[in-house]
Amino acid sequence: MPIQERRERARQERERLIIDAAREMAEAEGWDAVTTRRLAQRIEYSQPVLYSHFKGKDAIMTAVAVEGFAELAAELRTARTGAPDPQAALAAVAAAYTRFAETRPVLYEAMFTNAVDLTFASPDTPAPLHEGFGELREALRPLIGDDDLGASTEVFWAGLHGLMTLTRGGRLPRDGQDQRLALLLQHFGPR
Repeated sequence: MPIQERRERARQERERLIIDAAREMAEAEGWDAVTTRRLAQRIEYSQPVLYSHFKGKDAIMTAVAVEGFAELAAELRTARTGAPDPQAALAAVAAAYTRFAETRPVLYEAMFTNAVDLTFASPDTPAPLHEGFGELREALRPLIGDDDLGASTEVFWAGLHGLMTLTRGGRLPRDGQDQRLALLLQHFGPR
């Protein structure tokens, strides 16, 4: 194997190590506990090595968020394509979205709450973000058609996100979540 390929592989492995360590630390102690100093100690590399991969903690959190969007997109795709009909697909996508937010709260926080350097709805948007939005859009398309599909998808996403954020923050009681999701789905059902 040429030296350049070996170096690139080692670089990718270090980057993976940094991202995994940051995610593990955040899941165990929250994002405030993740510092470049602690990460460097955890992965047993110096801080300059860490900075050779990422500009700082925010860039690491952005990398974790992009991974989260890829995971979310995959789960939404599985839910959508595994459903027997369009209405069931939309319900399955909503359930997958809420399950993701509930079971991965620290990851969800990195994706949607923390200040990360990700642009949405632009040509510079990373592919996993487009894919996640695309899964929401494709779940809606058979039910509402192409008229205002983009705006409808944004409203559906905003509804899901708002419900999850308010519920996770304790502003809405968890015991009413199924009813609220059912109401949201009714608004996007067949017309």
